[in-house]
Amino acid sequence: MEQFALKNAVETVRASVPLVHNITNYVTVNDCANALLACGGSPIMSDEPEDVIDITSICGALAINIGTLNKRTIEAMFLAGERAAELGHPIVLDPVGAGASRLRTATAAELLDKLPIAVIRGNMSEAKALAGGAATTRGVDVCPDDAVTPENLAESAAFARDFAKKTGAVVAITGAIDIVTDGEEAYAVFNGSPVMGKITGAGCMLSCLCAAYAAANPGSMLDATVAAVSSMGLAGELAEKRMGSRDGNGSFRTYLLDALYRMDGEALEAAAKIERIER
Repeated sequence: MEQFALKNAVETVRASVPLVHNITNYVTVNDCANALLACGGSPIMSDEPEDVIDITSICGALAINIGTLNKRTIEAMFLAGERAAELGHPIVLDPVGAGASRLRTATAAELLDKLPIAVIRGNMSEAKALAGGAATTRGVDVCPDDAVTPENLAESAAFARDFAKKTGAVVAITGAIDIVTDGEEAYAVFNGSPVMGKITGAGCMLSCLCAAYAAANPGSMLDATVAAVSSMGLAGELAEKRMGSRDGNGSFRTYLLDALYRMDGEALEAAAKIERIER
């Protein structure tokens, strides 16, 4: 990926301050709001069916996260999604735990069928469950057998490309190695820290970042998603480097937000570890 595209994507978010409507995980809602503020966006949270149509109408993007489903929030997701579709706002779907329960899997699949999802952001187990492939989702974590590795990177990218083509969405499969594809071009992102797996919400925060980047860069959804994924990974690296001998995952969480807040286009351009995946 051309480096100027990364820099431009970051700077456009900060310049435009996109307002993002989030129907997200109760466990991580505060972190999601703070991550959006840190990257230069503006968050608004609403999952009340009578409220979401108005809220989505004033926003530039919608992030839907199925991590803590109930009947009321499911109704809100479809109402907000339909309104976002009418307005042409990008919708990001985070299928948290798809494959772990029938409700999660069916809800994510129906959202994907009925709404024009612009970006799907999840781990490989969730992506496989949503695509109808074999996967054993362990809670909200990726099954070890599904993890993307250097050895299976080409095979994993082929799956992601096919999934993107079928859905018409940019697919971001995240883990130790991230894959982002629009069905044609595919990129591997090698930024990140293993400590990100020791806090709750790193993926939820990233999905909200994807929504902000999509809202700010509507004409380049693939570039925007790669920039969001690599910026989150780089923030994780910087947070880990800052940790002292007495710091734990609580400090890391704070340092992660700090790194997102301090991130600029030049820093991302200099430190992004992105490779194009050949067919």
